[in-house]
Amino acid sequence: MDNVILHLDFDSFFASVEQQYSPVFRGKPFVVTAQNGRTCIIASSREAKKLGIKTGCRLWEAKRICPDLLIASADFIKYWEVSKKFINICKDYSPFVEVFSIDEVFIDVTKTYHLFGGLNPMIFKIKQRIRKEIGEYITVSVGISHNKLLAKLASSIKKPDGIYKIGFRDIDFVYAKACLTDICGIGERIAFRLNEIRIFTLLDLRKTSFDLLVARFGESEARFLRNVSLGIDNSSVVPYTVVQNAKSIGRHYCLPKNEYDKREVFKNIYELCEEIGIKLRRLKKKAKTVGLSLYGDTKINARKTHKTYFNEGKDIFDLATSLIDINNLNYVRQIAVWVSGLEEESNISLSLFDCDLKRDKLIKAVDAINERFGDHTIRNAFLLYADKLTTVPNGYLADSFERLKLAG
Repeated sequence: MDNVILHLDFDSFFASVEQQYSPVFRGKPFVVTAQNGRTCIIASSREAKKLGIKTGCRLWEAKRICPDLLIASADFIKYWEVSKKFINICKDYSPFVEVFSIDEVFIDVTKTYHLFGGLNPMIFKIKQRIRKEIGEYITVSVGISHNKLLAKLASSIKKPDGIYKIGFRDIDFVYAKACLTDICGIGERIAFRLNEIRIFTLLDLRKTSFDLLVARFGESEARFLRNVSLGIDNSSVVPYTVVQNAKSIGRHYCLPKNEYDKREVFKNIYELCEEIGIKLRRLKKKAKTVGLSLYGDTKINARKTHKTYFNEGKDIFDLATSLIDINNLNYVRQIAVWVSGLEEESNISLSLFDCDLKRDKLIKAVDAINERFGDHTIRNAFLLYADKLTTVPNGYLADSFERLKLAG
C-alpha cells in the first residue's frame, strides 16, 4: 500500500485570522505588519494579494498601490491559539501529525483515512471542522501525495481552499509547470546558481548529470537536488509529540528602532537570556557554551565554552555580556543570543553547596508560577518597567510547540 501524506496549509493565515476576529478587515485590502514597529509586511489578505501587495513588501510601497490599505500589527499569541485549535483537529484523524510551521502541518493518513469514509470525505470533514470550530474566514489548502515533498508542492497548486493530488504518474506534468522555487528547500539563491548552469525547470534539473551538480553544489546538496528532480523524499512524518533532541537554543530580536541607550540594550539582552533559560529548564537541559551577537553601526559577536553548566537567565546574561564591549557600538539594531553544548540535567553532578540548592528551588517555584499564570508574571527587577519582547515566531511560538510536544 502506497503512503498517503497530506499537507495542510492555511490560506493567508495571519491576515485571515485578523479578518475572522475583526469584521472591519473583511473583504478589503489589508496587511499585517511586524509587531515591533518595523514596516515590512509579513502577511497580505487575498484582496491585497490581487492588487500585487505581497509578503516582504514595504508598507510605503503597498500604500502607493492602495492608499486606502488597512493595517494591523501582528498578534502572534492569537495566531498560536488558532494554530493550536488546528492541530487538535488534525490529531483526531491520525496520530502522525507533524507541525511544520505555525500555519502548516503534514499528516500521514495511510492507515486511518478509510476510517472516515475515504480520503476525500475525511478532508472535507477536516475543512468543515475548521470553519465550525475556528472560523469561516479561515481556510486551508490540501496537498495529497505519497511523500512530503510532493504533498507540500501539491498544496500550493489549488489555492485558496483547494485540494490537489500528485500521484506517481502526475510528477512530470506538475514539474513541467512548476518553478524551481516552488520546491521546499530550493530558495532564490540556489535557483540563481542553477540558472547559471542553464537549469531553469525541474525537468532540466532531472536531465543534469549528477557529477555536474556535485561539482557545483557539493555531494550532499547535489543528492538532495537529484532526489527532488525525481520526486523522491524518504523522510517520514514526525509526530509533534516526539520531542526532538535539541543541540542548541537561541533567541533573536530586531529592535523597533536603532537603540543608543546601552541600558535599554542590556534589558533586551537580559530578557532574551531569560527566555533561553526558561526553554532549557522546560527541556530539562543545561548548556556549557554561550554566544552573543550585536548588530548596529557595525557587527560584533563572540562565544565561549565554560567549565560548568548553566540554565538560569541571569547566569547566561552575565556570561554573554562578559564576552563583548558594548561601547564598541554607537547603536544596536539587532540582538542574538544562543547556547549550545547541551546536556541532560540528570547527567550533571549536583552541587554540594547549599546556596545553589536553595537557588534551584527558588527558580523552580518561579517557573511554576509563570507556567500557571503566564510567562513574565514574575520577572527580575531589572526588567520591572521593560516591555515584554516579541521574539516570535522563533521565541514564543517555538516554546509553545515545545510545550505542546512535552504535553504529548
